[in-house]
Amino acid sequence: MADTIHAAKAAWLGLEGARVLVAGAGGIGGACALAYADAGASVAVVDRDQRALDAIGADLDATGARYALFQADLTEHGAGERVVVDVVEELGGLDVLLHAVGINDRRPILEFTEDEWDHILRVNLSSLFGLAQAAGRHMVAQGHGRVLALSSVSGLLAHHSHGPYAASKGGINQLLRVMAREWAASGVTVNALAPGYIETPLTAGELAKPGKRQDLESLVPAGRLGTPDELTGPALFLSSRHAGFVTGHVMYIDGGRTLV
Repeated sequence: MADTIHAAKAAWLGLEGARVLVAGAGGIGGACALAYADAGASVAVVDRDQRALDAIGADLDATGARYALFQADLTEHGAGERVVVDVVEELGGLDVLLHAVGINDRRPILEFTEDEWDHILRVNLSSLFGLAQAAGRHMVAQGHGRVLALSSVSGLLAHHSHGPYAASKGGINQLLRVMAREWAASGVTVNALAPGYIETPLTAGELAKPGKRQDLESLVPAGRLGTPDELTGPALFLSSRHAGFVTGHVMYIDGGRTLV
């Protein structure tokens, strides 16, 4: 019965045999990589942290799916193009890209140096530009594709002590909108997933502070924090055949946080 349900889900999504590249092996990226594999896709994962790659590799191995792992620092010039070339060669093509790479440094704007600002923008935004541009070239040429990237509610809301992070996420939103406009006629959709407060390695330190979890939960109409698995459904939908006319959209997955 379980196999029948799995096959029906994979058939509905139309991702059986799709070639997917996920940038970011941990947290939301890792959860989405497993979800793509579960939907029948071949999955490549890139990360600069070999330990994170080893961990997601063990999980992907257990699914029986075809997968490949690539260690690379996407902040390096040309790294995105090199990774896409390697993935296309390994998987035989590329149909879906999910960029799930990001860092945050929660301090007031007046405390940042220019180098610290540059570092956050390079990790969060410039790495997306290089990878998505290379993937976009391939997808535009083949006449179809799906590009997704993790944004954040911080790209819309003015959170205290989130200056560089918020700027990078707002930049992601607008960069993806322009990509969506330029590539739409070529059958390539480009969308953002904007999580609210999600329990991931990126937020673990902040949530461990006394009273912080309760403070954040009080801001969410749903009354709780989200989990990485709650991003997988939206990612699969926007990657699927059912989302062919959805492009340039920022989907907030936030338990209602942006409503208040």
